[in-house]
This record gives sequence, structure tokens and C-alpha cells, in this order.
Amino acid sequence: MFKPPRPNLQLPVFFKPATPSAHSFSFTTMRWLPLRSGGLGIAAVAYVAVDYLRHLSPTWHGLLQPALHTVLAVIAVSRVPFYKHWTSEFRVVFPFIGSMLFMLLALLFEALCVRFVTAALGLDWNSRTSPLPDTGQWLLLALNEKLPHTLVEILRARIIGLHHFLMLFMLLAFSVLFDSVKAPGLGLGARYMFTMGIGRLLRAITFVSTVLPSARPWCATARFTVPSYPHRWAQKYYVPYASDSNAIRELLRQDMAFADTGKVLADFRPDWGRMSFLIEFLRPTAMDGPWYNLLKNAGGGCNDLVYSGHMLVAVLTAMAWTEAYGGYSSVIIWLLVGHSAQREIRERHHYSVDCVVAIYVGILLWKMTSFWWPAKDASRERRIAMLEKIQSRLTQAAKDYDVDEVRELLREVELGSQESQNNKGPSTGMWLFACAIIVTAITIVLLALTLTSGG
Repeated sequence: MFKPPRPNLQLPVFFKPATPSAHSFSFTTMRWLPLRSGGLGIAAVAYVAVDYLRHLSPTWHGLLQPALHTVLAVIAVSRVPFYKHWTSEFRVVFPFIGSMLFMLLALLFEALCVRFVTAALGLDWNSRTSPLPDTGQWLLLALNEKLPHTLVEILRARIIGLHHFLMLFMLLAFSVLFDSVKAPGLGLGARYMFTMGIGRLLRAITFVSTVLPSARPWCATARFTVPSYPHRWAQKYYVPYASDSNAIRELLRQDMAFADTGKVLADFRPDWGRMSFLIEFLRPTAMDGPWYNLLKNAGGGCNDLVYSGHMLVAVLTAMAWTEAYGGYSSVIIWLLVGHSAQREIRERHHYSVDCVVAIYVGILLWKMTSFWWPAKDASRERRIAMLEKIQSRLTQAAKDYDVDEVRELLREVELGSQESQNNKGPSTGMWLFACAIIVTAITIVLLALTLTSGG
């Protein structure tokens, strides 16, 4: 019996089976195939390389860095008229603003805790207490003796810092204008800041729970103006039992602070008005000004702060890059994370435990906040729903070799999945919104680079 030749039926390019089997096809496992290019990875490597010139050739760095920033800004702005997802961006404006405020409040709480852990035991304790034994530091010192000198110099080099990782995330978020990253870009930013806020809160709660000595004993004396003697709470509950094992045994037996501390040294109490309750935590001296000046000077702190805030930023940037962009460039980002971690330990900004904890906490937190971004693809959901409705008709048309019917059914799916606003040009309000977003984003970039350029 003669059978007509099987026609070559081709589905639209935006549909792809989950498995490449020629004998099975599932409409419910179709996925969107995003375009990928190497432009973002090249931009990231170029930014880090140009910024490293500050150590090799400050003259060339002064010339190339402003030029690179200008080129990147111009390229991003030039893509604004062609961006098709401003409606999606508008939907996440309020979550974006809320995430930013939450992160800023978390950073404020963290700054209060940083000052407190340094001030709690005074400058004398911070300068006299020996650093904790750190096997990671021992390992790096041993490797310095075994590895080739060139490799050791590469490990010592200040290739990447905090502001680099922030800028790499900015590049990632702006790449949404080129469809390299799934829209909305503000959703990605909201997830990043919300996760950062949670991470900073957990970090502050962790390091304020137990005061640990710094890996740099001279740090507190050089950076902080706090009293040399301990806080009155420490004078009563810590100092009498710090080094006397018999006193500790008696403390455990009575479960009560029994030692006679004599006259407790009191702190200076300035008039801060409604903010005077902070005096107990910040311990100002007569040389200090308003309370907010103390927080600005807190910086990264001097006691060991479990876990590393720098590494948290680095890991969140790497996680965002890996999930949103992927490719070989994400491998480079993770290598930079590893380089940054060993430098934190090598230069004694942190103990090894701080970096290890920051890595797995950052990974887990990013995985837990996936509800922020990526946003659900409504167009894809509509395609799947319509395909499920016409599945039987499409299957029958394919069995009957009815090419025209198959094409018509797929055309209905494609047209039905498009949003109605795609046929309309952007309104004036949307253009104003786009301009406001770009200006605000560039301002945030400049502020981030300015405030974190010193590490």
C-alpha cells in the first residue's frame, strides 16, 4: 500500500522538547532558549584588568578607567530605546525600593554591632589579646615556601576587592538591556539586596554573640577611639573570671556573679538627645562627635567578625552571575572569589572560619530567595496552557499529515501568548520611568564605587 511521504513539520524556535528523543514529545516540558554571548564576560574581565592597573601603572589607570566607565554607561544608555520589558521592570519597583531600604537598615544595625564588639572590652584588651590559632593561615605560609615565586606573587596580588564584586553585579544587572539576562533587571537587584540584608543581619547577630580577638591586634588602637577599660557589664561579668580557673569553677557552681569588682569605672555620657540610649553600646569619648560619626568610622571593624562581609558580597555576586548568565565567565568569577578568600586570610583581615562560613551561608541564602527572581514567565505559561488545550487537535493533525492545520494551530498559540501591550509603543510615562531608572541606577553605581573603593 502506497504511503505519502512524511512532511517535515517544524515547530517554532521558541519551543524545544526537554529531551532530544525523536520518538517522544512533551508539551509541558518546553523551555525558553535564551541567547548567550561572551560580551558580558569580556566586559567583566576588562573592568577588573583596567582597575588593576592602579598597582602597575597609575598613569594608565587614570586614563583608561574613566574611559571604560564612560563607554559602559554610553552603551547601556544607547540600549534604553530598544528595551522591551519596561512594563516588567515597573511591576517590581516597590519590591526593589523595599529591598534597598531593608538592606540599608541591616547595614545600620551591623554598624552598631561592629562598634559595640570593639568597645565592649576596651582598647587594652584588643591590643593585648593574642590572635586565635588559624590553620588556614599556617597552610598559606607553608605554601609560600613550596610554590613557585611567581604563583605566590599572583596569590598575593590585590586583583579584586569589594568594589569589584559590586561592579560585576552592576554589569550583570545592566546586561538585561541586551537580553543577556532574564528580565526584570530590578527583580534581580531586589533579590541581591534582600539576600544581602538577610546575610548582614545574620552576620551581625553571629559576631555580636561572642567577642573574638582580631587577627590584627593593633587594629583597634589605630582606628577606634573607645575607652581603654572594659564596659561596666564586662567589668562585672567577664573580667573577674577571665583567667582564674577556680573562679570559673565557683561561677559554674553558684551560677551567679559573686566576685567583688570594687568601684566600676563609668563611661563618658554626651548629650545625644533621643539617641542617648546608644551610649551604652557605642561608648563614646569626649573627643567624639555625634553618634552617626562613630558609625561612619566603624568601617569593617577590628574584632574578628564571623562571618566575612566581603566574602558574602563576593559569593552573592558569583551566585547571581552563575544563575543569571552562566558560561565560562562564571568559572572566572568563582576563581576570583577563591582568590579573594585566600587574600582575606593571608592579610589577616579574617580567620579562615569566617571565609568558609561566608561561602556556604551566601550559597544557601541565594538559593532560599529564589522567589524574588527570576520572575515567572507569564508568556511561557500561556503558551503551555494553550498547547495543552490543543494537544489532541495538534496530534490528530500530525497523524493526518495536515501541515496547514498544524501551522494554523501553532500560529494561534504564538499569537495568543503575546501580551496586548506589545503592539503598542511605550507611553510617555513609561519613557519617564525608564529615564528615572537609568539615572538612579548609574547614581547607585557611582555611590557604590566611591564608598567601597577603599575596601
